[in-house]
Amino acid sequence: MCRFVLYSGPSVTLSSLLVEPANSLIHQSFHGDESEDPLNGDGFGIAWYVPKHSLQPALFRSMSPAWSNRNLVSLSRVTESECILAHIRAATLGLAVSESNCHPFASGRFAFMHNGDIGAFRRIRRKLIESLSDRAFNTVQGAMDSEYVFAVLLDEIGFGDLPRTVAALADGVRRTIAQLEAPVRKSGEAVPSYLNLAVTDGRNAAVSRFVSGGRSDAASLHNSAGGRYECYEGACRMRSVKPSEYAMIVSSEPLSGDKSWQEIPAGDLVTIDEHRNVQMLSI
Repeated sequence: MCRFVLYSGPSVTLSSLLVEPANSLIHQSFHGDESEDPLNGDGFGIAWYVPKHSLQPALFRSMSPAWSNRNLVSLSRVTESECILAHIRAATLGLAVSESNCHPFASGRFAFMHNGDIGAFRRIRRKLIESLSDRAFNTVQGAMDSEYVFAVLLDEIGFGDLPRTVAALADGVRRTIAQLEAPVRKSGEAVPSYLNLAVTDGRNAAVSRFVSGGRSDAASLHNSAGGRYECYEGACRMRSVKPSEYAMIVSSEPLSGDKSWQEIPAGDLVTIDEHRNVQMLSI
């Protein structure tokens, strides 16, 4: 399974998520602790927002392993943002390793990433395509199931031309999961879908932890909140501050041994609004 992290809070450098923590995302690219395969070397990507320059996210993606990309380390040291998505990829068997298949994906204001896969994707792919609007279909550039998940989500939330409330994002994620599950059930395939989805417009965000069929083996997901996130000489933690400076991190694995990390229950959806209020909802 892939690994990802979403950050929302006071501005931090990319390196405080990707490089500095003991279990940074780069560390997880060659030694994921909560994944069946510890290697996630089939590319990486970052989306981050700088609202004073653009409401659309910046993207940096590469098909090289995160652990060996010097440009990633150099860029992350001097680039900071209040909203960051980062993803390292373990390619699904049979799918190509290419830059177009690397997460996150973006459309208008929205950035999106996925950890998992759609059950029986090859069997239901045509039905998914038929269900998409032309505009959503034309956003698909690669060949992987995750881009079709994003296309369905864009149809559900109305694309990236206008900001959305956090409730609208949450409802869109719920409807997307239902839309993806329906053709799998009709196909008769007893193949589970793993749908840890993260979407943001730079202000509000929603992240799901989901596996179909009532199974208990959903891909791992954790969150840390309730303070200001800071890193010093490799020690990263949430420091107690006033609520206006709170940060929220949702990550496939805890980035550190900080006691603020909690596991997100399977079947739940985490939302973060523009004021960084956090809610845990049922999918």
